[in-house]
Amino acid sequence: MQVKYYIIAGEASGDLHGSHLIKALRQKDSHAQIRCWGGDLMEKAGGTLAKHYRNLAFMGFWEVLLHLRTILQNLHFCKQDIIQFNPDRIVYIDYPGFNLRIAQWAHLKGYKNHYYISPQVWAWKENRVQKMKKYLNALYVILPFEQPYFQNKHQFKTHFVGHPLRDALVSLQYDATFLKRNYLKKNKPLIALLPGSRKQEIKKILPLFLSILPHFSEYQFVVAGAPSIPRSFYEGFLKNTAAKLVEEQTYSLLQHADAAVVTSGTATLETALFGVPQMVCYKSSFLTYFIGKKLVKLKFISLVNLVLNKKAVVELIQHQCTKKNIRLTLQKLLSPSGRKKIKADYQKLEQLLGPVGASEKVAHFLQE
Repeated sequence: MQVKYYIIAGEASGDLHGSHLIKALRQKDSHAQIRCWGGDLMEKAGGTLAKHYRNLAFMGFWEVLLHLRTILQNLHFCKQDIIQFNPDRIVYIDYPGFNLRIAQWAHLKGYKNHYYISPQVWAWKENRVQKMKKYLNALYVILPFEQPYFQNKHQFKTHFVGHPLRDALVSLQYDATFLKRNYLKKNKPLIALLPGSRKQEIKKILPLFLSILPHFSEYQFVVAGAPSIPRSFYEGFLKNTAAKLVEEQTYSLLQHADAAVVTSGTATLETALFGVPQMVCYKSSFLTYFIGKKLVKLKFISLVNLVLNKKAVVELIQHQCTKKNIRLTLQKLLSPSGRKKIKADYQKLEQLLGPVGASEKVAHFLQE
């Protein structure tokens, strides 16, 4: 009997983790049918792509309202596509605004719902927990504090599988030709700029990142291009600057970076696992920030600080995210004392994230 999986990921990080899950499922069952929403990585891993995430990634309250019609059309298409495919399991990867709506509908239709990488209900919209308990058959969490949060506070049994980034990095080879291939200087230290994976956040943050270049002439700056964003989009920002762009080479870039300026998100954990000293910056529209400030109940926005439960990396948020503050923070990061302190925190972080094998564990649970 062929088992059919329908996997829904709505952004670049979900595409990465979804691709490793597909590989793990294929290793256990080479005859499995896998249809997915995701990106190039999930398709390359063996999934049949129903919709690419480049048409899905809207962030912020105002941005969602502007694209509401597209979102509703995507919801309708997804439901019809699920009915036609008729999967044995539906697997949701993060992307909660969309995925929880589909999960509610799918539960009523009798489908089996498995959620991998939980919505961050511990940060905001805690009322979603009751819906998750009602509509999900299983929840797989990846951050160490999530399992006690769900089980102790909400009596919701979960499976802690460890962080899937460990899977992505464990077998990664050192890219010895990266500098030469991208015409970068071998003997000049490198600073990585990771401005996010969505156009609206890149527009807000990348000009600020680039504004500090004249103060660090002894370094070369390299921008990590997001998989779904065309090179032409970046060229307007990089014009008349010394910064260079590399596409789909973020991990190779981090292997060679002396420091990084990062937009909040999964990239903060990736940077930490490569041992690269970083600062975290975030800036959104005024309306999105104002509403988020009222609703989000967190001490920190970066995953590094949240997991460690301390201010291990500097966070510059909204009005604090200025050219001057970025420049001063980067200068401290590049000092010997700044590097030593943050690397010690990274070692603790790696221990807390658990062992490798998250994808294999989820694949095992899905096949039980």
